[in-house]
Amino acid sequence: MVIANNQQHLPPAFVNAATLFSPTDEEVAQTLRLLEKGELPMAVLRSPAPETVLERVKSHFTEFVAAGGLITNATGEVLLMFRRGKWDMPKGKQDEGETLEECALREVQEETGLQNVKLGHLITETWHYYPLKDKKVLKHSYWYRMYFTGTELTIPQIEEDIMDIQWIRPENLAKYMQYSYQNIVDVVEKAGYKSQTYER
Repeated sequence: MVIANNQQHLPPAFVNAATLFSPTDEEVAQTLRLLEKGELPMAVLRSPAPETVLERVKSHFTEFVAAGGLITNATGEVLLMFRRGKWDMPKGKQDEGETLEECALREVQEETGLQNVKLGHLITETWHYYPLKDKKVLKHSYWYRMYFTGTELTIPQIEEDIMDIQWIRPENLAKYMQYSYQNIVDVVEKAGYKSQTYER
């Protein structure tokens, strides 16, 4: 699902999606039900006040806050992890008393084994839904630019289902984004990289 203002350009995959303009509370609830059941593959909610629509959506979920990073090394390569059949980036849930920045650095260190990582600016925020026992969870993730300054090798955190970690040249990122999540594609694009391979 994408929430956007009335003029905002949509990700290519959502251009022909079912679209609601200035949806009511009931329309938001109905759209979420259809998405959850798989009866609606994707949806766009457009409004002059997208923040209000986002608050309506959030009211249907338990919200968890997480943080992570898009990491580059000295040669400009971008770190990607292979987890549960998709290419992903390190992130995780914020612990009590922890700042978002501390959370992002800790999660990167735990999931990749890299210790010499410097924090840059906030790239973007994303949301994604998943069921957890009897809860419907909306994970609100903060994504930071990060820079690896050391020489240590990556160590995938196997207990988090991370099977492989690769440093990817920017010109090759689009190939990997075909096997990633829309949220990760959004982070890559907001960071200024191309996420699609364009045919001539």
